[in-house]
Amino acid sequence: MNGVCRRPAARLLMLALLLAPTTAAAAETFQIGTVEIQSGAERHRFQVELAVTAAQHRQGLMHRLTLGENEGMLFLYAPPQRIRMWMKDTYIPLDMLFIRPDGTIAAIAEDTLPLSLTPIGPDVYVNGVLEVLAGTSERLGLRPGDRVLHPHFDGGRGPGQ
Repeated sequence: MNGVCRRPAARLLMLALLLAPTTAAAAETFQIGTVEIQSGAERHRFQVELAVTAAQHRQGLMHRLTLGENEGMLFLYAPPQRIRMWMKDTYIPLDMLFIRPDGTIAAIAEDTLPLSLTPIGPDVYVNGVLEVLAGTSERLGLRPGDRVLHPHFDGGRGPGQ
């Protein structure tokens, strides 16, 4: 009887050890910030998690099951580069706003396909990507050319300035 009991316990221990690296990767912490998007006469404010490090860029919104209407993740890059995003292990459909160094939106990838490995991104240099809930761009009327206000863009101008 003891041999039978030990095997399930050993299997459970082995499973826990195998999943430990996945759990550690999912435990990446992000600073919280605010961005505003100037779209015509309207300003839209979002609370965002800031993805600054390579590890944070890799983690992104993977494994998340929810995202609020005025929430998102802002990926920051330096220097500007051609960015390709993907939806690996991302369960929430997203809109991705690709942001030039001056803060203007270069392109918007709307309603991205969850779990897809297809590269997403324009063929222009950007230094930021804002991921928000799918449908946000359409709901708010966001377009390329609108301006994202955050200290990372346009010489440090931020929300409310």
